[in-house]
Amino acid sequence: MSKRLISVALTSVIVVLSVGACGNGGDDTGSSVVDRATKDKKLVIGVKADQPGLGLRTPDGSFSGFDIDVAKYVAKELGVDQKDITFKEAVSANREAFLQQGQVDMVVATYSINDARKQKVSFAGPYLIAGQDLLVRKDNKSIKGPKSLNGKKLCSVAGSTSAQLIKDKYAKDVQLQEERTYSACVDRVLTGQLDAVTTDNSILYGYAAQHPDKLRVLDSPFSEEKYGIGLKKDDKKGRAAVNDALAKMVSDGSWDIALKANLPASGFPVPRLERY
Repeated sequence: MSKRLISVALTSVIVVLSVGACGNGGDDTGSSVVDRATKDKKLVIGVKADQPGLGLRTPDGSFSGFDIDVAKYVAKELGVDQKDITFKEAVSANREAFLQQGQVDMVVATYSINDARKQKVSFAGPYLIAGQDLLVRKDNKSIKGPKSLNGKKLCSVAGSTSAQLIKDKYAKDVQLQEERTYSACVDRVLTGQLDAVTTDNSILYGYAAQHPDKLRVLDSPFSEEKYGIGLKKDDKKGRAAVNDALAKMVSDGSWDIALKANLPASGFPVPRLERY
C-alpha cells in the first residue's frame, strides 16, 4: 500500500474515532446516570468524608450521614442496591472535575446550587436548605456575627465561596485561611491558631456536637444554601429521575427519618424541588 493510501486510511480511522467519542455527550444513550444504573447496576457517588451528620467516613471504612442516606435512597430508586454503590471521597474543590471527568456518576456532598456551578454541572434538588454560619470556641465572646470578624483569622476550604463572601460583604479586614477539609479548619480553631470556621450550619452543627465543651455555632445564619445532587452537565434524563426519587423520599417519610437520625437538632424545613 502506498504512503498516500496509508495516510488516507489513518485519517479515516481518526475521524471515525473522533465522531464516536463526541457522540457520548448530552443525553445520548449510555451517558445518563439512569442508563448507567440500568445497564451496570452499579454507581460511583462522590461524598464528603469528614462532615459529621452529613458525610463521614467511619473507622470501618464505611460512610454515614444524611447525604449518605439520600444517596442510598436515590440509588435504590434508580435500580442500584446499596451494596453496589462505591462512595468516593470528594472535597469542595474537585466536585465539578469528578463529574466532568466521569470519575463519579453523581455527587451528594453538601453541594450548594448556584448559577456559576450550573454552567459546569446539572443539579437535582434541593434536598436540604442550610444557611452559612460561624463555628467558634466556646470561650470566644468577641465574635457575635460576620461583621465582628475584622482582624480575625477565618478558615474555610478551597473551592468554597463562604469565606470570600464574608470578606466581600461583612468584614473586609478579616484574614482568610484555606484548608483542604473542614476538619483541618476545626482542628486549628480548637488549638487557637484560628478564630472561626465558616460554612453551612448543617456542617458546623456536626463538629460542635463532636466537641460540645469546646465549640459552639453562633446559630445566626446569614445566607441560604440549597444542597443539590450534582450530575454531568445536561443530563436531563438523570436530573428528572433523581428529582422524582427525592420527591418520593419526602412523600414516603424517608427524608424525615433520615434527617432526624443524622441531624436531630437542626429543624431544617422540607425543601421544594427546583425542576429547571
